[in-house]
Amino acid sequence: QVQLVESGGNLVQPGGSLRLSCTASGSIYTIPAMGWYRQAPGKQRELVATISSGGRTNYAESVKGRFTISRDNAKYTVYLQMTSLKPEDTALYYCNLNLFGMDYWGKGTLVTVSS
Repeated sequence: QVQLVESGGNLVQPGGSLRLSCTASGSIYTIPAMGWYRQAPGKQRELVATISSGGRTNYAESVKGRFTISRDNAKYTVYLQMTSLKPEDTALYYCNLNLFGMDYWGKGTLVTVSS
C-alpha cells in the first residue's frame, strides 16, 4: 500500500508563486516516477509535470517556463515550484506515483489564483 500526502496549496494572487510538496510512504521498493496532475472546474484532469527516477522531466505546454518539478529521492518527495501564476492555473492539484504500472494518487491540494 502506498500513501501520498500533498501540501502547499493556497490562495495566491495572479503573478504570485507557490510551492507544492508531495511525500510518498508505504510499500515502495524502488525509486518511482512521480508527477503532478490537476483538475480545474469544468475541465478534465490533465498532466502538469512528471519526473522519472533519473530526473527526466516532462511538462504540459501550458506551464512550461513557469513551473518546475523536482524530487528528493532520499525523502521520496516531489515538488512543484509554480511561478507567474495565472487564474487559469486554479485547480485541485494531485500528486501521482507510478509503481510497477499501477497509479497511486494523493487526495489533492487546492490552488486558487485570484485577486
